[in-house]
Formats: sequence, structure tokens, C-alpha cells
Amino acid sequence: MPPLTHFPDHCKTTSLVRVRFCDTDMMGVVHHSNYIKYFELARIEYLRRRGLNYVSWTNLGLHLPVIGLQADYRKPAYLDDLLRVEARLSFLSRVRVGFDYQVFRPSLETDEVSLIATGSTMLACVDNKHAPVRMSRDAEQLLLSAETIPGEVHL
Repeated sequence: MPPLTHFPDHCKTTSLVRVRFCDTDMMGVVHHSNYIKYFELARIEYLRRRGLNYVSWTNLGLHLPVIGLQADYRKPAYLDDLLRVEARLSFLSRVRVGFDYQVFRPSLETDEVSLIATGSTMLACVDNKHAPVRMSRDAEQLLLSAETIPGEVHL
């Protein structure tokens, strides 16, 4: 199968994250490193909502380490903001899977929502010895499927 780079709209998951005090820095904004955690949370939710939780992968002797990561910051987020983090499937081959992320924050003055950060990750499918292995066709199909398990709010 050649790598896929175009996906239907249902290949997306939205998660909610409440900004905690420990996420902020001395300037009172979310520290840049925490956006990577928000990306991870959304990615794990994407997998979980399709029946592909990390425990099931590791029980099969498979792992999905991040091999590439990129993040861009546009606007700050603050303590107690409820952020909406979207993870969208962006790349799929037999041994790699990629996700794009968007983080949104409600405006403090209006009812508008602002895009405050974007990013992407690339993950590789590896075995217990960290050697690349092919994903099963079943795993590929689940990655391409619509959500089947309801989401959660992460506060």
C-alpha cells in the first residue's frame, strides 16, 4: 500500500483540556512544552476512540514512538482556559502514522474561538527491539475508521 496523505473528515478527534496551574510559567501563560502533552493527549484519544489503546499495542509487542515533532505557537493560553485540541490523521503507511494538531482557546472578550497552536507528529510502528514492523491491516482500518467509543473531557 502506498502511503496515504488524504483522509475523510471523520479521521479527526476533538479533546478538551483544562489548563492547570502546573501548566503555566512565570508569565502566567501555558509553557510551550505543555502543548506537546496536549498533542499526545489528543493522539491517544484518537487511537482509544477507535479501539486502539496503547495497552493493546504493547500487549502485542508493538510500540508507536514519536520520531518527528513540530509545533507552532500563535497566541497564549492561560490558567483555567478550556482548550479544544483536535488531532487529525495526516499520514499512514505500513510502518508510520502521522497526525496534525490544532489547539483552540475561547476568546476572553467575545464568543469567538482562536487558533492558538498547531503541530504535527510522526510515529513509527516498532517491535520490542525497536525494529520497524508493519502494522496489521486491521490496525490500518481502525486508524481510518470513524470514532466508535465516546470521548472524555480531561480536566
